[in-house]
Amino acid sequence: MNLHEYQSKQLLLKNNILTPIGYVGKSYEELKNAAKQLGLGPWIVKCQIHAGGRSSGGGVKIVNNINDIKLFSEKWFGKRLITYQTDNFGQYVNYILIEPMVNFIEEMYVSIVLDRTTSHIIFISSKKGGVDIEKTAQSKPDEIYTVKIDVLIGPMPYQARELAFKLQLKEQQIKFFVDIFMKLVIFFIKYDLTLIEINPMVFTSDNTLICLDAKIDIDNNALYRQQIFKNMYDPLQEDPQEVKAAKYDLSYVRLDGNIGCMVNGAGLAMATMDIIKLYGGKPANFLDVSGSVNKEKVKIALEIILSDINVKTILINIFGGIVRCDIISDGIIAAIQEIKMNGFPLIIRFEGNNSELGINALSKLSKNSNFKIYTTNNLIDAVKKSIQIATSEV
Repeated sequence: MNLHEYQSKQLLLKNNILTPIGYVGKSYEELKNAAKQLGLGPWIVKCQIHAGGRSSGGGVKIVNNINDIKLFSEKWFGKRLITYQTDNFGQYVNYILIEPMVNFIEEMYVSIVLDRTTSHIIFISSKKGGVDIEKTAQSKPDEIYTVKIDVLIGPMPYQARELAFKLQLKEQQIKFFVDIFMKLVIFFIKYDLTLIEINPMVFTSDNTLICLDAKIDIDNNALYRQQIFKNMYDPLQEDPQEVKAAKYDLSYVRLDGNIGCMVNGAGLAMATMDIIKLYGGKPANFLDVSGSVNKEKVKIALEIILSDINVKTILINIFGGIVRCDIISDGIIAAIQEIKMNGFPLIIRFEGNNSELGINALSKLSKNSNFKIYTTNNLIDAVKKSIQIATSEV
């Protein structure tokens, strides 16, 4: 789960980590009133979406007067902001954050991530903050420094001091850096986070450290014990079909291909997509129907896949184990009859528990109806057939 910048900053402030005092608005009037509360400009206004690159997309701007705020509001409220981190549709702008401009003498990049390979927290920092950090990562990776932190031990002040020396911070800056290092790592652990990104973090003239931007991701598996995030979820920032899928315990991710995929098991789903790519096809989605499969779940899965107008055919790849293939075929038959998929090509590969019974039932339906159903127990044959149909109907 991702937080908006304004939500991230509110949480940081609550934990004594400094950020600019700003206000978030859903309309021009709210922003105008907020500007009056903040005092004289200039101010900075920021579209709130779950993606980076907002500045390059025009979603962040310095404004000097109320009229500038009005123009920015008219441009973005209710619109979609496209950045290099969004898809071609962009993300919906429902909130805009307004803050006072902060004068600073030095900026840096700070982030904390969870390294699943080593089961450690990694604190990352560089003096090349702001928009230059991505260029630095490519051209001068040696200017980005990392610290590995044991979750059971927690952060240690000496680790922060060592990092400060590598960053060549001034003597009077080090104690402030150590303080925020400790606070951020404790904050990361406290809220079960998977990412904190502060870009930039800045030193003011009195060496105070302030987080000018903040991005926070939470581990979804920990949300049950992190009730503070209960009302922070913004479904408008997600693909509507992904939101729908989650309600039915389906794992769905939209891609840019034309072969819809419905598979049981995340590993098999990934392998299926790889094979489609290997043979020259393009998967339109990842969709895992693991767990209890029933008619309703199959119906919703098919509806979600068909919501993508680019999909030309659907490949259903089921490896029957605990769930029998004949039970799944019954669900497919009921679902395609209910949502009237006459003439839409389905390629179905069954293997495993009662696969023959499932294939026979689907073959019988195909012969006695207008449904285009192709069945097999060979995955390669199913993939090749999917690609043939998808490319011939483009």
